[in-house]
Amino acid sequence: MPTKSVVVGSAVGLHARPAAIIAEAAGGLGAPVAINGVDASSSLMIMTLGAGHGATVEVSSDDQAALDTIAALVEQDLDA
Repeated sequence: MPTKSVVVGSAVGLHARPAAIIAEAAGGLGAPVAINGVDASSSLMIMTLGAGHGATVEVSSDDQAALDTIAALVEQDLDA
């Protein structure tokens, strides 16, 4: 499965609001996407990662467009 290493851009890390935005986007892509091995369409699972600002995470998916979409969201400051 293709993966991409990305740095968490949100100032609060992958906490409630950024996790919800990512999960909503992942759920609408029609392809499974994982962040550090957990389902990216679940905000609760994303928050359990405890990934803070500046942490490096692995985004993976068999669908390159889905992978790129979620990787781009992880890199943004979604809590701004």
